[in-house]
Amino acid sequence: MHDDNHLLHAKLLSPKRNTTQAASIDELTQEQLQHFGIDVNSDYGQALYQAASHLYHAQADVNQLWKVTNETLGQLAQQDKVAYFNAKKFLSFQIAKVLDTLQNPFRATYQSMTNQGGAGLSKHHYPLFDNVTALFSATPVVVRTATYVYACTEWVDDAFQGKESTHQIYSRLLNPTNISLANAIVDLEAGPYAADYLAWNFNSGMAAIDALLCNVLSHGDVLIVSRNVYGGVYQLLHDFFARENRLNIQLEWFDGYTALAFDEFLVKSKAKHAKRLENNALHVYLESPCNPHGYVLDIAGISKISHSAGHLVMLDSTLATPVLHQPLQRDDEQERPDYVVHSYTKDICGSGATTAGVVIGQGYRMFQAKGDCANGYDWSKTMFWDVYYIKGAFLDSEKAFDVLNGMKTLEMRMLQKVINTSVFSQFMASHPDINVNCHAIEGHPNSKLRASQMRNGWSCPLFTMDMQGGDIDRDTFVRFFDGLEPAFSHQVSIGQSNTIILCPALTSHSELDAETQQKGGIYLTTMRVAMGTDNVKALIGHLINSARLHIDPLYAGFSQGFMSAEQIDSLYRDVATQVMQQQQASLGKMQEWID
Repeated sequence: MHDDNHLLHAKLLSPKRNTTQAASIDELTQEQLQHFGIDVNSDYGQALYQAASHLYHAQADVNQLWKVTNETLGQLAQQDKVAYFNAKKFLSFQIAKVLDTLQNPFRATYQSMTNQGGAGLSKHHYPLFDNVTALFSATPVVVRTATYVYACTEWVDDAFQGKESTHQIYSRLLNPTNISLANAIVDLEAGPYAADYLAWNFNSGMAAIDALLCNVLSHGDVLIVSRNVYGGVYQLLHDFFARENRLNIQLEWFDGYTALAFDEFLVKSKAKHAKRLENNALHVYLESPCNPHGYVLDIAGISKISHSAGHLVMLDSTLATPVLHQPLQRDDEQERPDYVVHSYTKDICGSGATTAGVVIGQGYRMFQAKGDCANGYDWSKTMFWDVYYIKGAFLDSEKAFDVLNGMKTLEMRMLQKVINTSVFSQFMASHPDINVNCHAIEGHPNSKLRASQMRNGWSCPLFTMDMQGGDIDRDTFVRFFDGLEPAFSHQVSIGQSNTIILCPALTSHSELDAETQQKGGIYLTTMRVAMGTDNVKALIGHLINSARLHIDPLYAGFSQGFMSAEQIDSLYRDVATQVMQQQQASLGKMQEWID
């Protein structure tokens, strides 16, 4: 490495990193001792000088290690990657051991300065180096603190400017557990392109969506929104953003699912609002799969059309999770949405015990240090400074830890839900008086898009069904629906291990008026099913018995309209076999993991 670069990297460790005039590591080291009032000629000064000098050299050497890693990683064989990883892992342990060794003299000095008698008993111990061993935790550490100790004036100044990522100042902004979750979701969602993306976690899915819209939208903009969005999002857009005394956003509701339909709608929308768009922007907000029917949109096609016309695309991909759909992993960047939103509350966490949300976007849109400008995008427009820094809807460490734990079982839970969804929806569709809106059923209007958009063509574990065709009276329907407990849980939130059923017209989409509900295919007898990981045969059995109890007495033979028990057994066997074979194929060939 060139000497100037070596020194430049070393300066990052200096307490005078921004004002130093040192021209060598020797001068940096002497300057550090002077800064803290240490006599370099004393025994303590000599020992400290040697230690600090080694650290400055180590900082520069590790930067060189990072450079070499970046340049060579893509061409390495698997066995060399194993060697690279374990060598760096051990180096991390060595650095941590140095910190741990420093703990005893650090604590001894601190103890000599404090009076542990009388009023001094209220003086708490100094926990800084107690935390070193947490580096070896096999799971992310739950960091329960509101604030942090800072190193020196220039370092904390850099932290407030966003130029010192490892120096956290306030848990409302950054927290180690929260950051661990942000890194994990970016890895899952963006895969090979993870280095290009960042995430900010919020206290709920709605908080994440609100922050995203606040960051993207300006007063008077036009927003194209896919028709079937979560009721809370509809309410946020309709009752807040669209109000003239708020942001006066012009909403245009897109009813289609294909790229062709969107292209036509975009042209009409731009012509309709040509005057407004002279001074304002047009953006796109999509939910796919959508709530409550689980339909998918052609996200890649819609994104490409939008980007070719200079419009941003925001996608709520909560129902897909990164297991079923990975829109940020498209090779063509123009086919990727600009932002992806998840409500962690649902499948990603899976426990039903935590509310949380996240926004994922390209790094330069999410964070830049104050004063920077990347890709023509000023730091002040980034989500961190524009919204996250000032709104305070951050995710606390305990919730972040819950979501991280849930992620460990996400893939296997989703696999079981895919199987259950296909089996249960086909079972329900076998009845002539029940209309099932589920793209898992071949021939459904959304099934081709499901096959092309979703990983392995797997279906979303959320769909609807209704009894409009059976002309069943309200009282009978309500008694049948109420009788579905306890096999089906009567709950509102989705994405848990248990199967949940509700009537959207009376709950999740009650914010919509009757006309808007019908445009979205929501009727009084519409039931939204959020499949869990339960024994789907037990669910089917309970539903049949509920129909026998409450429907058959008034509508003779209704329960006989379903497929037979033998057909259900055969259906489950076939679906489970197909899904597991698809999953096994996605693991890749053994040779790929050796070479």
